[in-house]
Amino acid sequence: MIAIGSDHGGYDLKTKVIEHLEAAGYEVRDFGCHDKSSCDYPEYGRAAAQAVASGECDRGIVICTTGIGISITANKVRGIRCALCTDTYLAKMTRLHNDANMLALGAADIGEGLAMDIVDVFLNTEFSGEEKHVRRIGKIEAD
Repeated sequence: MIAIGSDHGGYDLKTKVIEHLEAAGYEVRDFGCHDKSSCDYPEYGRAAAQAVASGECDRGIVICTTGIGISITANKVRGIRCALCTDTYLAKMTRLHNDANMLALGAADIGEGLAMDIVDVFLNTEFSGEEKHVRRIGKIEAD
């Protein structure tokens, strides 16, 4: 299951990502927001991140206008490695090297087609499992 959350700035792109994911056969849990009324992204980014960290959802996608604030919020949840990706190369590398479990997108920074490509690469790229990357993730996760 994929957790997804956005603020009002990411709402339109979030609805398109949900449609895209469901068409590809993914189950999606939408943590809000649920319309384009002004709201605070930390509520929705945190809720989606907590669902991933708890194991309720396998991975997560969070979206705000730039992707910056909502990715910072997600990364404050223990066990989350959320990467703001603006192209497919970054989506691939964050999965291969960082085993990122959440993707952040900036709705004002990328078009719909590119967003769907980034989502697909993120969800279809497995972690490399290389020892050096496992070791580095351990250092990221250390207190």
